[in-house]
Amino acid sequence: MLTWLLVPLVLATVAGAVLLYPFGHEQRTGAQVGLHQKPVNAVVTGVQDGVCGENCTSVTVKMSDGDANGQSVTIPTLRGPGAPRYQTGDEVVLSYSGSQPQAAESYQIVDYQRGWSLALLAVLFAAAVLLLGRWKGLAALGALLLSFVVLVLFVLPAILAGENPLMVAVVGAGLIMFVVLYLSHGVSARTSTAVLGTLVSLVLIGVLGAVFSWASRLTGLDEDTINLVTVLGTDIDTRGLLLAGTIIGALGVLDDVTVTQTSAVWELRRANEKLTWGELFAAGSRIGRDHMSSVVNTLVMAYAGAALPLLLAISLAGRSMGEILTAQQIAQEIVRTLVGSIGLVAAVPVTTALAALVAVRQEVTPVAAPDPEPEPEPEPEPKTVKRAKPAVEPAAKPAAKPARTRIEGDLYGYDPDKGPWVRPSERAARRAAPARPAPPARRRSSGSP
Repeated sequence: MLTWLLVPLVLATVAGAVLLYPFGHEQRTGAQVGLHQKPVNAVVTGVQDGVCGENCTSVTVKMSDGDANGQSVTIPTLRGPGAPRYQTGDEVVLSYSGSQPQAAESYQIVDYQRGWSLALLAVLFAAAVLLLGRWKGLAALGALLLSFVVLVLFVLPAILAGENPLMVAVVGAGLIMFVVLYLSHGVSARTSTAVLGTLVSLVLIGVLGAVFSWASRLTGLDEDTINLVTVLGTDIDTRGLLLAGTIIGALGVLDDVTVTQTSAVWELRRANEKLTWGELFAAGSRIGRDHMSSVVNTLVMAYAGAALPLLLAISLAGRSMGEILTAQQIAQEIVRTLVGSIGLVAAVPVTTALAALVAVRQEVTPVAAPDPEPEPEPEPEPKTVKRAKPAVEPAAKPAAKPARTRIEGDLYGYDPDKGPWVRPSERAARRAAPARPAPPARRRSSGSP
């Protein structure tokens, strides 16, 4: 079912990219569009205060490239609140007008060189992603690189060539969505469900953005857009450019929401295969509510942080809060924030419903039981060294006592008429003793028989 839905969408996205790409168009740049300034790298070799005036600092720089490579010039710069303070050894960027390479008037310090610090930060970011995600992290970095390629090689050239910014943003977001999700999470029914949920939410954001941009009479003209129109010298849909920024800005957060919701529904189904579509949708929606509140706040804070200098500048005008919020530059940020937030909120039930509908038709893969942990080996008993005992001669065993035997029968010819039996030793002692006189005979009475 998902294949029949996604294949036409993929083909439509590819066809749109082919139709919108400016084949054969050569974009004018630099001096061709009136930008005669060229960047030149240099190093600060000296700083002197007060030489060129009270609020002026003379900065001597040595150029490391350009038409006057290796030569030094002294450039006056303003000194005051908010002005940069240059020091010897600072690597700066000069703006060269292209007139006289040897004249100091042809140069102006416009920025610092920060290539090495950004490169170090990029390396730390890649290392953190690879350390935590490993192969998944490598796929995520590849998807990020391809997203940047789509923006630089398709979205920007197509808009500069005069194509409709809204159409270019929709097609570019579709390309990024397909590449990022399938490369990061693999080709599966789960990923296809997240792709479909993301696409539905992007369409909703585009429709709401177009409707409320027209209803609010937003023109999309701010300082940067005015400069762009002036440099191009051609007509460009500034309102469409505003909507294009809204769609591309919400795409990254939408991927997070749809992938999280799809994974949650699949894991619920895997844990209990008896859950119905309604039960899966209800359980997934409960998870999505917690996620939704934090994501919406993230998007609002991102737009507020980007517009913070503008908010500070407008608040100094002494205008009421209603006037500030309805001003052109603030109102367009409000429309971006609210439209993007509505798309994020809608992504939760839409993706959850699609995931539950697909998951109940998928065969459940049983969760593999974890391998039992091996029993720890018994600790070896400490070896004790037995000392040899001194040789001791065995003691002589005592002589065994003769076993006593019971003598039965008459002893020494015992005759009961001779009196009580006595031991032989007592018998010998009686023989040696003097004879005792016999007791006198008893007289019988006459009355006795």
